[in-house]
Amino acid sequence: RAALGSSCLRLRSLCRWHLLQPRQAGPAPRRGKATTSSAVDGLQRLKTLQELPGPGVLGSMYWYLIRGYILHTHQLQVIHKKLYGPLWKYVMGKYTSVAIASPELMEKVLRQEGRFPTRCDMALWKEHRDLRGLAYGPLTEDGERWHRLRQVLNQRMLKPSAAVLYAGAINEVVSDLMVRLQDERAGSPSGVLVRDVANVLYRFALEGTRGWGVLERAPAGTSAHPRGVDLSQTLWWGGQRLMPHLATVPASILGRKMIDRRVEEIAARLEKGEEPPRGGTLTYLLSSGNLSIEEVNGSVAELLMAGVDTTSNTLAWALYHLAQEPETQEALYREVTSVVPRDCIPSAPYLAKMPLLKAVIKETLRLYPVVPANSRVVVEKDIVLWEYHFPKGTMFAFGHFALSRDESNFPEPDKFLPRRWLREHSPSHHPFSSIPFGYGVRACVGRRIAELEMHLALARIIQTFELRPDPELRDVKPLSRIVLVANKPINLQLLDRQTDIFPAQTAEVTSRATS
Repeated sequence: RAALGSSCLRLRSLCRWHLLQPRQAGPAPRRGKATTSSAVDGLQRLKTLQELPGPGVLGSMYWYLIRGYILHTHQLQVIHKKLYGPLWKYVMGKYTSVAIASPELMEKVLRQEGRFPTRCDMALWKEHRDLRGLAYGPLTEDGERWHRLRQVLNQRMLKPSAAVLYAGAINEVVSDLMVRLQDERAGSPSGVLVRDVANVLYRFALEGTRGWGVLERAPAGTSAHPRGVDLSQTLWWGGQRLMPHLATVPASILGRKMIDRRVEEIAARLEKGEEPPRGGTLTYLLSSGNLSIEEVNGSVAELLMAGVDTTSNTLAWALYHLAQEPETQEALYREVTSVVPRDCIPSAPYLAKMPLLKAVIKETLRLYPVVPANSRVVVEKDIVLWEYHFPKGTMFAFGHFALSRDESNFPEPDKFLPRRWLREHSPSHHPFSSIPFGYGVRACVGRRIAELEMHLALARIIQTFELRPDPELRDVKPLSRIVLVANKPINLQLLDRQTDIFPAQTAEVTSRATS
């Protein structure tokens, strides 16, 4: 023990010495116009990547292992920006990346990314898919094959008119969510408490893929899908702790079987000349003839993974803050009830008249970007930022969390203030200071569907319930586990609104809950 303690102390001292060297914490480079190398004369006067300040290998070990930021890498963005300015470098093993925490610099890079930009090296993920004979999807594919995939997916998922096709199926799932929330309340001692809202919303987000044509409605009286979620989560967390090398196996097996079964059903109907299910993305991808079945499998699996986390985590954070901010919640309730007729449930056409509803989701994504850091490799050209020259193939890491929590971009950055996004408040922030869905040709392909899910679900929840915090729950903070998640279960009290205001919806929920 003494030897181990002495070794740890020496490592701590060495890392601290390496981290605090004056050469690394020098003044931020002067601001200048970023441009491509072809437009700059005298490249020999520019600094190189090696001269860019940053924590280095030992410094990174110090922050991650000694200071314990391995699950708080989003906060580390803020710390490093204060130490090195908005442009610094990370060195982890053989990988070196240029970290950017300036909206102006990030815009310069993204506007020069070219036709075929790539993400970071996803070697382990790709190796897993290769070993199992799985095709790549829009997250893992690169180059011309990625471009072909995106062209097919964009036609279906990014057009506003196409996204509205999912509204009916999504609202069916929202109705199921309302029943689930009622059941969760009824099972609590107080009759109003819903424990671990994020878990309930995870089920909703998974069921939301029904609109993609992946899931069918679970038959009445069964709970196959909720049990599947419970099983996958149990295997995930248990396997991660007991058998780390098997942690990703259960989820991939369950997801692949679910998609394979649905693909086979739709393909069989198409082969027989029968009418396939309408509106589903899976049906569209199979019937278009532009992708093989293997490519459809790979694309849908990656879209499911990204979409479920985005919807469930963002909605959980939004409900948490609305429960903490009764004035904002009341204003949102008034907006929803002023737009939606008394005997109706919120649907897609009503959303255009709900700016505060959309502002709540935008503000939630500003505070908790689902992916707090993203990366891009510009493979077609060199890039110059300030007095630094970066050759093509350089990896740039975008610090979305540091950007969205910067007071120069957003006054009172740690406060939940949805009104900052309303037109009458004249937002003055840089448009690239909060881009939770990314930008450019590799922006999130499922953005419009994810936003539609969140808007419809939030409107219905606020229409039906008054949210209050759990008195026993202290402040909830985010953790970095690839995506930002809550560090503890979010428990909320859901009190009934006046039930006579929405007779049609109340009757529907009551009927479904008792059937």
